[in-house]
Amino acid sequence: MRDLNNEPQSAIDAHGIIGDMRSAALINDQGSIDFFCWPEFDSPSIFCSLLDAPAAGIFQLTPDLPGARREQIYLPDTNVLQTRWLSDEAVVEITDLLSISDDVDDLPLLIRRVRVISGKATVHMRCAVRHDYARAPTRATADNADVCFKAPGLPGLRLASSLPVQIEDDAAVACFTLDQDQGAEFVLGALDDVRVDSRGTDLCLQRTLAFWRGWLAQSNYRGRWREMVNRSALALKLLTSRKHGAILAAATFGLPEAPGGERNWDYRYTWIRDASFTVYAFMRLGFVQEANDYMRWLRGRVSDCQGRPMKINILYGIDGRQQLPETELPHLRGHGGAQPVRIGNGAVDQVQLDIFGELMDAVYLVNKYGEAISHEGWKHTREVVDQVCETWNQKDVGIWEMRGEQHHFLHSRLMCWVALDRAIRLASKRSLPAPFARWDQTRQAIYEDIWSNFWNEERGHFVQHIGSTALDGSMLLMPLVRFVAATDPRWLSTLEAIQKSLVRDGMVYRYRNDDSQIDGLQGTEGAFIACSFWYVECLARAGQVEKAHLEFEQLLRYANPLGLYAEEFDSQARHLGNTPQALSHLALISAATFLDRKLSGQKNVWQP
Repeated sequence: MRDLNNEPQSAIDAHGIIGDMRSAALINDQGSIDFFCWPEFDSPSIFCSLLDAPAAGIFQLTPDLPGARREQIYLPDTNVLQTRWLSDEAVVEITDLLSISDDVDDLPLLIRRVRVISGKATVHMRCAVRHDYARAPTRATADNADVCFKAPGLPGLRLASSLPVQIEDDAAVACFTLDQDQGAEFVLGALDDVRVDSRGTDLCLQRTLAFWRGWLAQSNYRGRWREMVNRSALALKLLTSRKHGAILAAATFGLPEAPGGERNWDYRYTWIRDASFTVYAFMRLGFVQEANDYMRWLRGRVSDCQGRPMKINILYGIDGRQQLPETELPHLRGHGGAQPVRIGNGAVDQVQLDIFGELMDAVYLVNKYGEAISHEGWKHTREVVDQVCETWNQKDVGIWEMRGEQHHFLHSRLMCWVALDRAIRLASKRSLPAPFARWDQTRQAIYEDIWSNFWNEERGHFVQHIGSTALDGSMLLMPLVRFVAATDPRWLSTLEAIQKSLVRDGMVYRYRNDDSQIDGLQGTEGAFIACSFWYVECLARAGQVEKAHLEFEQLLRYANPLGLYAEEFDSQARHLGNTPQALSHLALISAATFLDRKLSGQKNVWQP
C-alpha cells in the first residue's frame, strides 16, 4: 500500500470547492479533500489537513501516476468538481460533489467517483475522519461492507464503497486497479442516512447538475466576462445558507493573511457589512429571490435588537446566533506554520458604526428592486436610523476590525452618511413616516464633518482617520456609494494618492501597517482582493476606462485555475487568507458589470 500519510500541505489557491448550501469541502489538485466541516458550514471539521498534516483528517483518492499532469475543472455551469490526471499510461478523473437533495434539512452527502478514461491505472484511497478539529479520538469500525467513524458525543459518519475497503490506523483504505471505462464510487454521510449507498450516485449526480444549471440559467449577465461572473455567482450561491438565506464570508477558518503570521481568523460566519454588496450582486445578475432571502435574514437580526439598535452585531452565525467565542487550536500547526489557528471570532463584540450604512443600503436596494418593506420592518429601521443620529460622531474600530485603538474613521463616517441618505430616500419614495428634518440635518452634519475633518489640504487627499495622514482602501467606496462624484477633483487627487501608496501592479492594500501597527497586530498582510476590484470600478467611473480594462484583465489572471479568489494576494499574486472569499467575488461582479457597460457604450441606468 502506498504511504499517503506524508502528503504535504497544498497552496491555498490549489483548491476547488464543492458544497450543498449547508456545508462545503475543499479539494486540492492532488485529489485530496483536506478541509471539510460537518454537518454545518461552521461545525467542527472532520478533515483538516489543510491546517496541519493528514493526521488531522483527510480523504485521499489518487491514481499512481508519477509525473502526470494534474488539472481541475468544474462541470460547466455547476459546482461539481473534476480533478484529472493525464499521463502516457492513463487518463483518470475524479468527480466530487455534495449532493443537492429536495429536503433542506437533509445532512450533507459527499460523493466521490473515480473513472479511468484511457489506459489502466492503480488508485489509492484513504479516508481518515478526525472529529472535532482532530481533537476527539475517532474510531473506524467495519459494518458489513461499510466503514463507520465514531467519536464520543459526536455525530458518526459512514463510508460506503463500490469496492472492498480495509481499516488501518482508524482509516478506511483501499488500493485497486481499474481498466479503461471502469470506475469506483465512494459515499460519505451520516451514520443512519439511508442515502449512504454507492449504488445511487448516478441519480445524485444528475440531480445536483440539474440544480446548479437551473439556478444559474436565471442570470441575466451577458457581458464580456460571463464565465468569471458565472463562477463568482456559483461561489456565492454555494456560500449561501439554503435554509436561512445568510451568506458566509468564506468557507474556511485559520488560513493566514501573511505567511507564518498571526492574522488567522475564522470567516465561516455572516457579516452585516457584506449586505449591500450581496444584494447589489444578486440583483444585478437577476437573482432577486436570493437578495430577498438575505434581507429577510437581516430583518430578523434587526428585530432581535428591537429597541436596542446598538446591539446589532457586526457578524452572526449563519443561523443568527450571537455567541461566537474566539478560541485557539494549539494542536494544529497551521497552514505553512502560521499560528495560532483560531475558531470563533472576537470581532463579534466590536463597535463598528459603518454596519448601519451597509444595512440601510441593502434595505434601500431591496425596496427599490425587490420586496417592499413591512410596517414592522420600517419601525425597526427607524430605530436604527435614529440611533445613527446619536452615535455617528463616536470612535470605533473601523471596517477592517482593527484590534488596536479606536479612532474617528472616515469609512465609519461615510457609511453613517449612507444610512441617513438611504433612509431619507426610502421614506420619500414609499411615503413612509419619518422625522425628515432631523435626519436631513444629521446627514448634512456628517457631510460637512467629512469634508472638514477628513480632507487634508496639505496632502491633497482624504485621510484614514482624524489625526492621521494615512490612506485606506475603503476610501474607494466613496464614489461607489454616491458620496462624491467619481470625477470630483478632490476625489481624483485621492485616487491618485491611493495609486501611489496602496496599489502594486493593480493589487490594492487595505492600509499600511508598517511602523504604526494601527491594527494592533504584528507584521503586515497581503493586498486585499475586494479593494483591487473596487479600484477597477473607480477608474472606470472616473473615465479611465482603458486603464480599468487592463487592470481588470490582470486581476482575472490572478484567480486560481478554477476562477476562485481567496481574501488577499501576496507579492506574487498568490492567494492568502480564507477561501473562497465572498467579498472578493461580490466586488468582481460589481466591477465586471459596470466596466462592461462602459466598454459597450451603454447608458448606465443603474449606478449606485
